[in-house]
Amino acid sequence: MAAPLVSKAERTYIQASLQATPPLRGDGRGLLDFRTVLLETGVAPLANGSARLNIGKMPHEGGGGTEVLAATKLEVEDVETGDGVDGGRVVCSVSCSPSAYPHLSSNALDELQYDLTVMLQQTIGHPSLHPQNLTIIPRKKSWLLNLDAVILTDAGNVVDALFMAARAALWDTKVPRTRAVEYHAPEEFRAPRDSAAAMDIDQRGGIPAVSGFDTREMVRTAADFELPDYWDEGEVLHGRERWPVCVTLNLLPPTHFLDATPPEEASAPVRMHLMFSFASSNSPKLQSMRLLGPGELELTQIKSYIADGEKYARELFNALETKLREEDVRRNVKARDRFALR
Repeated sequence: MAAPLVSKAERTYIQASLQATPPLRGDGRGLLDFRTVLLETGVAPLANGSARLNIGKMPHEGGGGTEVLAATKLEVEDVETGDGVDGGRVVCSVSCSPSAYPHLSSNALDELQYDLTVMLQQTIGHPSLHPQNLTIIPRKKSWLLNLDAVILTDAGNVVDALFMAARAALWDTKVPRTRAVEYHAPEEFRAPRDSAAAMDIDQRGGIPAVSGFDTREMVRTAADFELPDYWDEGEVLHGRERWPVCVTLNLLPPTHFLDATPPEEASAPVRMHLMFSFASSNSPKLQSMRLLGPGELELTQIKSYIADGEKYARELFNALETKLREEDVRRNVKARDRFALR
């Protein structure tokens, strides 16, 4: 999004290479090929869910590429007296490391962070994607889901990397199991005032043999909650399969290409960000779309690009989901073994 300046001669050279037959890219990839994507979940021990994603890491040098770290943290909010919302809410935030954008001033960096935050919040925080298990006590307490992402390095295609990391962190999020608690004060038995010795009489026999904390069917009248202990640290977010992925089409009519490097991004007159959600039982849903750049597009072209983007996003979604399920198996086995050693 914040591509460095490229000279006019270099831009013309890159455009001519991309429009050649066959097209040529600096790293030898095809127009629709992604660089290597590395993903790891559970990288932040104190978070409820976290993921680190890298696109384009150099295998021999051990560095480079676009790297994004995303983490989620759950906080308890009071619906009656605080800022809480019945059913819970999701708040997204994106920050950029200054080392990732050394050519930007502090004001420009703040604007970039704001733009990325708005893009992520408008997509992830849409009501159609809201999890149903962020309620603790109806109309009293709920969970606030904070999703924070940090862009550590930017080597191109940062928006796609941001949404993949955000989806992985949300997929990895565990919501603590809660149990409603209501306190019943026992009946008081008054001792006769004229007898000091009566104060020593044990009157506990008159108190009902019921625990002061009754955790049975009391969701409507519950005053507080407790966290039962379990090996998996909670349950996953409801509807986590719906979290969207983003695919960026770098448009250079009559062609387009994916996963652009910074010089390629600076050479593309228009970029189209398409955020698709793929639910298991429903057809693909275009959650949001954004066009960047000085170029112009006709309506028929936009429809064609959306259809192409849906196909690319489907492939990206399937590959990402396969990796996330592998990470689930790895982390669940590790967590179960650690719990067994307590």
